[in-house]
Amino acid sequence: MNCNIKINFALSNAFISCFFIFPVYAQDTNNQMNQLATTGITTKSIEKIEIYGVRRRLNSSGALKDNISKTELLTSDFIENTQAASLADAIQNAIGIRVSNECSMCGVKRVMINGMKGEHTNVLVDGIPMHTMISGFYGMDSIAATGIGSIEIARGAGASLTAPEAIGGTVNMVTKDATENGVQVDLSAGEQGYRKSSIMATGISDDNNSHLTVVAQHDNRDQFDGDNNGVNENPQLTNSSLTVYFSQDFSHTDNLRLRYNQSNSEIFGGPVLGDTTHSIADALSSVAYGESEQLFEGNDVRNKYIGFPWETSEWIKTDREEFSSSWLHEFNSDFNLTTSFAYINHVQDSFYESVDYYAEDTMYYGSLRANYYINDSHLITFGADIRHEEMRSDSRALKSLPNYVEDSFDYITTGFYIQDTWTPHEDFEVAAALRIDKIKADFIDVSKPGTEIEKTLFSPRVDMRYIHSEQFTSRLSFGQGYRAPLSFFESDHGILDAGKGYLVEVNQPERSNSATYSLNYDNEKLTSTLSFAHTGVDHLATLTHNKDGTPVLDQLNETATVTAIDIAINYQVFDEWSLSVIAEQYDYNNTFRESFAIAPAEQRITLSSDWDYKGWDVIASATWVGSRDLTDYSYEGYNSYIVNADGSKTGTNKKTPYAKSYITVDMKIIKELSKELKMYIGATNLFNYNQADDMDSPLMFDKEGNYDVVYIYGPLRGRTAYAGLRYEF
Repeated sequence: MNCNIKINFALSNAFISCFFIFPVYAQDTNNQMNQLATTGITTKSIEKIEIYGVRRRLNSSGALKDNISKTELLTSDFIENTQAASLADAIQNAIGIRVSNECSMCGVKRVMINGMKGEHTNVLVDGIPMHTMISGFYGMDSIAATGIGSIEIARGAGASLTAPEAIGGTVNMVTKDATENGVQVDLSAGEQGYRKSSIMATGISDDNNSHLTVVAQHDNRDQFDGDNNGVNENPQLTNSSLTVYFSQDFSHTDNLRLRYNQSNSEIFGGPVLGDTTHSIADALSSVAYGESEQLFEGNDVRNKYIGFPWETSEWIKTDREEFSSSWLHEFNSDFNLTTSFAYINHVQDSFYESVDYYAEDTMYYGSLRANYYINDSHLITFGADIRHEEMRSDSRALKSLPNYVEDSFDYITTGFYIQDTWTPHEDFEVAAALRIDKIKADFIDVSKPGTEIEKTLFSPRVDMRYIHSEQFTSRLSFGQGYRAPLSFFESDHGILDAGKGYLVEVNQPERSNSATYSLNYDNEKLTSTLSFAHTGVDHLATLTHNKDGTPVLDQLNETATVTAIDIAINYQVFDEWSLSVIAEQYDYNNTFRESFAIAPAEQRITLSSDWDYKGWDVIASATWVGSRDLTDYSYEGYNSYIVNADGSKTGTNKKTPYAKSYITVDMKIIKELSKELKMYIGATNLFNYNQADDMDSPLMFDKEGNYDVVYIYGPLRGRTAYAGLRYEF
């Protein structure tokens, strides 16, 4: 490969407040792959891409896409404007998506689509399922934003032929493909120990057949303690990532893509470093001192922490390795075949307040997929795939307990699918698909003999699109999905109680039915999309307790449902200025509400502005989250407790059962100093609104005086102001 490489480099250093944004839009993923129905984002980067090679040519024609359903597209410009360090940062304000922080100590993130739980979201990389059962908990923050070319978000069960387990929907991260020779460096720094440095080098051969992208990123955020009691509400997070992506066109009909990623993440939460404890090592080793008489002064979580560091320490180290390959061969203009393979190894080593937990999750995935044009009206897509996942866990602290059931498992799925995309009229298109999966899930603990789940499942899906006029387009989808609930982590931190352990009582796959409808309006100035989605889930996994108080991963008998309604409007005021608004409403039935560990947002409105004028780009957004009745989600907690005469404890000073509404503001200002160099300043959560300082601590005692960290309903991290430089050539 003969590459002439330019160099592109950007630096950054910290400070001040700025605004950020985001507009999201419906894209016709079948026939308009490269056309954005998006607000406030120019298509300049798309326009310079030349369509060459078999994969780009077939993508452009729609011959490689598997659906005609509504898909939101987040571009690389959008990701840059949000100052996103990770995939979780990039998508957290996208329409229909909420990134839920479900622990104030370890900061576990869950990506929720259409109001569903985080475990109902499937993350794809270049269309290949790459995330294992346990990687959805601490993996979202470790996926580097640098090198992401775009993010495709499809909502609804069965949203992808290759990801039937996506009951809520899929997030497809498309790796940046080299379109020119260059190097880009971006360095930034700011408050709360914020540091982000990245470099991306791209190269193409003289004949344009070989494309190489190499990306490295390192980022860090310190702990955040909003009420200054010595225990954080958001942990320290350090990530490092290296990605190599290679694409080779061997001929006009053959393309090979290879991707390798190595990422490492370390999280530490609990006692504030430099205040309550000297170092992570000191905090973990303090378990040798035994238990303290009091965790907080006056037994009140709002007061200074006086316990031993280990009693609130949570430390998670994650090492992840990914490899994927995809070979595309076009037999003729009517028939093409794609062969894909993926290997993922995810290792978690962790410490939860004296309880150790080690897990290694390895997954292999392979697929064959074909597209065949019968005639101008029918495109048949068919294929098969297999997934083999093996998770092994160990805990020295728990394995001697009588109630402990190891959550190690083997999970194998074999699937076959067929889809007919029928176009009876240029204004009407229908894609009808059926997927057949044989699934086998086996918990291997000696106390769990036999195979817990072994079933053959049929999952149909229908997507329809009708073009009413040049301005109006309707999309309607129905689908079924499934998921095997295998990981105890997805329901709660039940492993934290070293005296009780946990139990797993799962014997059915979750089954879902969903229906979505959207109406899109688009003219020169105004773009809007109104959407409705309804999803019902049977056998939903949830956390219960047995008569001894031992946490149990169990399943609900009643159907859990959620209805989501949202609208996105973008108005191009001038060529240089765009405004957008997104409003969302989620309605859960009582069954679904009671299954949540953390109360989800029920109402959210985001206002955004993007002004680009004479080398200045000012990006701002404000997000309002509506009030909630926390008792709907079984919240009950106390700020303190008293010790009774018989030695028992009773919670006192009851925490509020009502979460008031709040607003957060993000901002970013970019100045183009030259064609190669940009300077920027900005801030996330500009006005420093956070739950511990402005509402109430997420820390709590229950009615028996037991300590926990999940009374969460507001932002857990305050303002992060930053500044930086970006240089590329």
